[in-house]
This record gives sequence, structure tokens and C-alpha cells, in this order.
Amino acid sequence: MLLNRVAKLAAVPILALLGLAAASGEPAGSAARATAALPRFDHVVIALFENKNYSDIAGDNGSASYIKSLASQGTLFTNAFGVTHPSQPNYLALFSGSQQGVTGDSCPVDSQADNLGQQLLKAGKTFKGYSEGLPKAGYTGCSSGRYVRKHAPWVDFPTVKGAEYNVPYSAFPSDYSKLPTVSFVIPDMCNDMHDCSIKTGDSWLKSHLDGYAQWAKTHNSLLIATFDEDNFTSVNQICTLFVGDHVKAGYRSGTQINHYNVLRTLEDMYGLPALGKASGKQPISDTWATATGGH
Repeated sequence: MLLNRVAKLAAVPILALLGLAAASGEPAGSAARATAALPRFDHVVIALFENKNYSDIAGDNGSASYIKSLASQGTLFTNAFGVTHPSQPNYLALFSGSQQGVTGDSCPVDSQADNLGQQLLKAGKTFKGYSEGLPKAGYTGCSSGRYVRKHAPWVDFPTVKGAEYNVPYSAFPSDYSKLPTVSFVIPDMCNDMHDCSIKTGDSWLKSHLDGYAQWAKTHNSLLIATFDEDNFTSVNQICTLFVGDHVKAGYRSGTQINHYNVLRTLEDMYGLPALGKASGKQPISDTWATATGGH
């Protein structure tokens, strides 16, 4: 009799937790994800570059000297891949867990699907996309000078395409503590290495985001630098690296990942449901030196 009463009392916290999850509209699994052994960063910045093979960037003979230096300060993923060709569906995959039926670079794309930005806002977090060359906040045109919408996936979703979320890179704050929870940084078609050299993009990353990368190491923040796809080989291997607080320094991870793993990691980090094909991927776990419950 006493054992039965103890068993019932022990079950109360579990039942209460499940009840709270149901009452809030969150899947029961999201509570488990929120307490998983992943850091919960105050700020994550994802910078995307274009169409370069892993070997040309971070390989032994790679020419991206700053990126290689940055990788030595954090974790370099030696087995990272894009999910398809050409560019646009890779950006959509990273942002929404699906290519959204897109197989090319035609513009515009308009989707009502859920996405990372929308998920963050629903969870009380913040999101913003910073695009170099964007002529004005909230601009939804397909191109302007060296800016192209196909590299700014949030513009394809009505919930996060407005002027509050879709802003020029010139709005990127010098006080990094004012950054949103998660932000994307998209260089223009030259500085992302699409139309210009690896050296050009490498120098742009150093001059524009090294300050944030160094600050992130001691401010519970993270920089993710990655590429959409390789230079149209069948392998589609890309350079991806993490630098920041709680990240192993000088670590080379051989874990196979793609854009869906990165999205799943961000979603698990903030206790968000996994979208689309991210639900079938594991979050990245081997890069973390320490974990934190967040702030």
C-alpha cells in the first residue's frame, strides 16, 4: 500500500510537466529538447557564403586564410554537405527544413510554411535577417545591385519578410548585445564569393564579423559560418564552422552533417519543434566544450 502511494507521488511531477506542455500547445517532446545537453546561446549569427568546394576553402591547400584561422579557434566540420544544387533550395532547407518544392533560383518564391524565424518569434525569441546591399528594410524585390532575394530565405515567408525582420547589413549593431536571438548575415554577390574571389569573401568575413566572433567567445554567443553548396560537384561538400562560447577550440569534427542538422541543432537549442527533414536528423553534439541552460 505504502509503495503504491510513493509511486503515485513520484509520477506527479512527470504528469504535471506533460500537462503543462499540453496546456501551452507545445508537443511533449519540446520540453525534453529544451533541457537537452546543448548550450542555449543568447545570440547566434549565421553567415552564408556561396558555391565553393570544401578543399578550396578549408582543405590543406585551401586559400581562405582567415576562415582557416577562425576554424582553429572553434570547430571545423570536415564532413559537411549542401543538400542540393543550385543555391536557393539550400537556403530554404536551412531556414525551413524543406526545399519547399523549389528546384531552381527563380524569384519570387512565396511560402506559407513554418520556418525558423517564425518559430523563434512564437517562442518569445527574436530573429532578423541582415542582407548586404538590401536597398531598404522590408524590400521584397528579386534583386538590387549585388543584392539578390534568392539568398535571403526569410523574404519568402510572410511572417518574417517585413521591415522589422528583413533589414540591410548596415543595420547590424556594433553593440553585439543588441543582436536578436538568431540572425542571418548575407553578403552581396561579390562578397559571398559567388561573383568574386575566395580572398574577397574571406577578407569580408574578417573585417565584418571577426569582432563578433571574438566577442561571442565570452558572451554566451555563437558564430556559424557556412556555404550553401559546393562548386557543382556530385559530392557537394562544403565548409562549415562554429566559433564562440562553449565551442571546442581547434576541434575537427568528422560527423556527417548538412543544412538540416544545423537547423535541428538551432531548434533543439531553443526547445522548438523540428521542421520537415530536420526532424529526421540529429542535432550537432560533438562540438560543445560545455553546455548551459541559457539565460
